[in-house]
Amino acid sequence: MSPKAGPPEAGPKARHGSAGRRPLWKPRSVASQVFLLQLVVVLLLIATAVIALVVQDRNRAIQEAGDRSLVAAESFANAPGTAEAMESDDPTAALQPHAEAVRRKTGVDYVVALSPYGFRWTHPDPDQIGKHVSTSYSQALEGEPHQNTFDSSLGKAVDSTVAVFDEKGTAVGLVTVGVTVDKVTSVVQHQLPVIFTAGGVALLLAAGGSALVSGRLRRQTQGLGPVEMTRMYEHHDAVLHAVREGVIILDGGGRLLLVNDEARRLLALPPEAEGRPVTGLGLNPALAELLGSGRAATDQVFLAGDILLAVSLRPVGLQAGSVATLRDTTELRALAGRADVAGGRLQLLYEASTRIGTTLDMKRTAEELTEMAVPRFADFATVELVEPVLEGGEPTGASTEMRRIATAGIRDDVPLYPVGRRMHYAPGNPVAIGMSTGRPVLVADLAMADGWRVHNPERAQKVIEFGIHSMISVPLQARGQLLGVVEFWRSEQAPFEQDDLSPAEELAARAAVCIDNARRYTREHTTAVTLQRSLLPGALPELSALEVGHRYLPAQAGVGGDWYDVIPLPGARVALVVGDVVGHGLHAAATMGRLRTAVHNFAALDLPPDELLAHLDDLITRIDQDAAAEGDTEAVTGATCLYAVYDPVSGQCVLARAGHPGPALVSPDGSVTFPDIPVAPPLGVGGGLPVETAVLRLAADSRLVLYTDGLVEARGRDIDTGLGMLREALAHTDGATPDDTCRAVLDAMLRTRSSDDVALLVARTRLLDPEQVEEWEVPDDPAAVSRIRAEATRRLESWGLGGTAFTTELILSELVTNAIRYGASPIRLRLLRDRDSLICEVADGTSTSPHLRRAAFTDEGGRGLFLVAQMSRRWGTRYTDRGKIIWAEQALDAGAAGDLSGLLMADL
Repeated sequence: MSPKAGPPEAGPKARHGSAGRRPLWKPRSVASQVFLLQLVVVLLLIATAVIALVVQDRNRAIQEAGDRSLVAAESFANAPGTAEAMESDDPTAALQPHAEAVRRKTGVDYVVALSPYGFRWTHPDPDQIGKHVSTSYSQALEGEPHQNTFDSSLGKAVDSTVAVFDEKGTAVGLVTVGVTVDKVTSVVQHQLPVIFTAGGVALLLAAGGSALVSGRLRRQTQGLGPVEMTRMYEHHDAVLHAVREGVIILDGGGRLLLVNDEARRLLALPPEAEGRPVTGLGLNPALAELLGSGRAATDQVFLAGDILLAVSLRPVGLQAGSVATLRDTTELRALAGRADVAGGRLQLLYEASTRIGTTLDMKRTAEELTEMAVPRFADFATVELVEPVLEGGEPTGASTEMRRIATAGIRDDVPLYPVGRRMHYAPGNPVAIGMSTGRPVLVADLAMADGWRVHNPERAQKVIEFGIHSMISVPLQARGQLLGVVEFWRSEQAPFEQDDLSPAEELAARAAVCIDNARRYTREHTTAVTLQRSLLPGALPELSALEVGHRYLPAQAGVGGDWYDVIPLPGARVALVVGDVVGHGLHAAATMGRLRTAVHNFAALDLPPDELLAHLDDLITRIDQDAAAEGDTEAVTGATCLYAVYDPVSGQCVLARAGHPGPALVSPDGSVTFPDIPVAPPLGVGGGLPVETAVLRLAADSRLVLYTDGLVEARGRDIDTGLGMLREALAHTDGATPDDTCRAVLDAMLRTRSSDDVALLVARTRLLDPEQVEEWEVPDDPAAVSRIRAEATRRLESWGLGGTAFTTELILSELVTNAIRYGASPIRLRLLRDRDSLICEVADGTSTSPHLRRAAFTDEGGRGLFLVAQMSRRWGTRYTDRGKIIWAEQALDAGAAGDLSGLLMADL
């Protein structure tokens, strides 16, 4: 029987002393039960080990007996003279002594030599010699040893039989050796003492461990036994459930170990709550997170259903758990409600700082303001901006005309003015008052307010009947300027109060700054777009050589430096150019304009493509040098260009490119290729390296596609993939016009807006009818001029241009005469009839160019080119590999030259 607990005044030490006199061994003690369990386990382990050793030793003995008999049989069979003895006249006399000697030396039970037919030649018992053995030895006679395990009168034995072969491989006899398993020495008796010794040591350790456990339990319970522990638990449990504060005890993992009745009531815990994680009991998430964290807390307030709890938490040692106390403080609910409102407002303002102004778009910023306010602050919200702000201009303050650009609400059928409505507020309206004072205006009861009804009483009555009862109007101001106004309306929530003015004003202030930034961006973007549109070509000229389609798509970031152009050249030729200045904004657009102007100037000189790109490279280098000298960090880097000249007479197209993607060519049969065009470094980084050209022969109705890298390159897509997509898109445009081709390519390549701007130019080639061109070889003889003039007149009459014959004769006479007098052979004349012009070209073998000048009164010459310039629409010189061509173009719709006498006598 357990000793009784001491009196209360005895204390733990007295109880500990009585416990110290208690016997160590108690049938019901934890230590004794653990010891008994360990004893049973050790005995079971010992028995299992002994059985396993016996079985293992038995199997090992059988294996060893078989190996010993087989070795003896093989040795005897393969011993020298065994085969000869078996083939002798008396095998028994020759083999019996040797068999007995082997049996005694090896310790086997018998060594028997048999004839191939099973008759014994040897045996330990001489009476058995000569008798027949009925066992089959066919396996042994085939060369495979035969083993057999059987139960003999001496116990289990193993028999091994092998055959003896002569030199010819013929079996001349058998050798059988048997060994009793008991003759193989057993090792079990050597291992049993070790097993029993290990078991004894384990029992001693178990007894010592039980004693240590028992002593540790006594120290941890301060000497209290089970009865004392039970009584103390009953006392503590009674006190725990009697207190009017909730008490919760949790382990280090946040699991509920103990909860008193008051805590169960306050938290509405289920009966089986103990043992479950506190986060899985359906508590307030913040309260559950605090209880599970184990960190110290004092009087933190949480809402649990309809009860407001003050929670205190104290950890108990490292990873030992924690104890929480709960107090009902429902009377503080009103105060907590106001604190929640204030916290909600702060959270609203914090989120507004991150969610309003995510883009540089005024309309989207206004929408973000309304979306942020509804429904957390208001049931409906509207935003209006003054007209100049919407266009990116500065607000003048001269007019209060505004346009509504954003609305949001909890319902769609609200009778407020829709987006797009032009708004004008009367002076007594709360919105107008706020705009004039710059302060927010609160209308707590719209039904009782008259100022906001004046403008439209019918609309105001519908708003009141809808249920909207209060509103706040806040002016949107930035840098002291009025940008617009935002109104907050409530219908389902409680009416606005004075405390709501501060968050409304804060929301408006944040949105106003973002709207002002978007307004300034809009102004800069509009300026850049206007500049770029003015720099890009408008309507392209109608040409007899080409039919052209074109597209330009700005990037997401705005305007960029991609551009294109179509430039008519003398001789019905056309120059196609596509370029790209890396970057976006005004700098890229301005640089693009400078390059386009330079290309026009160089094209007016009729420079070949390689020389034109070389001049552009020098220009970009000078621009960079000037920018560096002025301290401008925006240098032109990455400018590229492709320049092509197409001649509709020959169908020849000469191309050159500097760092630019090569063109695509769609043949009349619809096949798509990418011609190999030599590439030079980008403009400005060429370092004086030469530019190479390529010459293509284009059939009529071919389509030459020029583009910038924004079409084929994109984020996540390399240029090879883009070129493959372009090839596939062009392959599906067989027979399409250039404009339709542009549309199809952009639809296939740019399903979403590109991050880079894109310029696309598609030109369908035409060839002039040979009947529109006439050429003559001109002899180097002034007398030939009259003949050439007569032949040209006949050609003009065949074209129906007899009215221009006189002017044309004057022009070609002057040009041909100058070529004969000042040029060199070969000399050629070509007349070319275009859509609305007649072109006269004279080519010779020199590169000396004539210059227009005004002749003096005493000069005998110098008036020929002056006459040519006056009678033609334009004239000029272009150089070839073999000389030069002087050309003059007449307008066919201008009629005859008229009276030339006044022109000839003008300077006399």
